[in-house]
Amino acid sequence: MSLCCDVIQTLQGKTLATAESLTGGGIGAALTKVSGSSAVYKGGIISYTNAVKHKLLEVPMELLDRYGAVSEPVARAMAEGARKALEADIAVSVTGLAGPSGDAYGNPVGTVFIGYSDCTHAVVKHCLFSGDRESVRNQTIETALNLILTMQNR
Repeated sequence: MSLCCDVIQTLQGKTLATAESLTGGGIGAALTKVSGSSAVYKGGIISYTNAVKHKLLEVPMELLDRYGAVSEPVARAMAEGARKALEADIAVSVTGLAGPSGDAYGNPVGTVFIGYSDCTHAVVKHCLFSGDRESVRNQTIETALNLILTMQNR
């Protein structure tokens, strides 16, 4: 909870949006546990399928077909799409594999890409987490929140 408080406090005066796949809204749920989070957090798009990534976040189908949903270019496009769709100053996105198996692109379970976008930067962090499905999801949420803080403190 203190990590979420840090994010909300650090982003005062700015707005945040999320685009979540494997976490299914876990980042948004964690943030909205913090009193006053509505001053910062605008909302999120749970884009569990490629069709939703394409339609709501405007991720090009060419990226999804060429690199797969679990990839750096898609994570970047998801973050940029969420920032645009929700008219936020900052967006973070997560896409990855929490199990039970890898994907057709050779990514093993635990592969996660976390995207960050603001008006001047778009970065993606590639992670390989271990543990069960819930553990991978929790590590993803924590790392995404820490990425927001890192980018704000640069």
